[in-house]
Amino acid sequence: MTEPTQRSDGTSPVAAGSWAAVLPVKPFVRAKSRLAALGDEVRRDLVAAFAQDTIEALLDSRRVGLVVVVTDEVGLGRALAGTGAVAVPEGHGGDLNATLVQGAAEAARRRPDLHPLAVCADLPALRGEAMDGFLSSLPDGGDGWFVPDAAGTGTTTYLAVDLARFAPCFGHGSAQAHRAGGALDVGDAAPGVLRRDVDTPEDLAQAIALGVGEHTRWAVTRHRL
Repeated sequence: MTEPTQRSDGTSPVAAGSWAAVLPVKPFVRAKSRLAALGDEVRRDLVAAFAQDTIEALLDSRRVGLVVVVTDEVGLGRALAGTGAVAVPEGHGGDLNATLVQGAAEAARRRPDLHPLAVCADLPALRGEAMDGFLSSLPDGGDGWFVPDAAGTGTTTYLAVDLARFAPCFGHGSAQAHRAGGALDVGDAAPGVLRRDVDTPEDLAQAIALGVGEHTRWAVTRHRL
């Protein structure tokens, strides 16, 4: 693929393309430890709900042509059967970035026409139309982009022109790592629902204020949060 050139409206040519979203989902038993104060059953229900709402938002997006969920959580894989999302087992011992590359490679094998997009699976307020608006307005500026989380230090979303240039740097200080790797910070253009990941009870309260999806609403109502 040749280098993208700027269009007359200032956006990148990939803004007119479609995307393959890759979501890594840890086994629920060890995910979201900072929600442990809510109780183990509550934490597990919330983790599952966050993932399902995020996946459904991406499936609802007209700009996302494929959703690949990389997970060893067997129950989630079964729940996704028939939804249109593809579930594949994680094969890198918990190495998040290697897992994302694995998922992007699987996406490219299935749909080589799509651009790779890594999304954290804890965005319960995300909606398909919000993702569409964001993907439609990516600015020109290289071959990689990222969305920092609400705190500005982590990353919720990372995008690349193609698999060859897909180099996710998730982990501690990932916003700076993506920036240092040459990805363009597009947080200012991202809707708040794409930046509001949930790691703590305080994050959850903020996501609820934005309006969460039906799975998270159910979990919140069931556990009277």
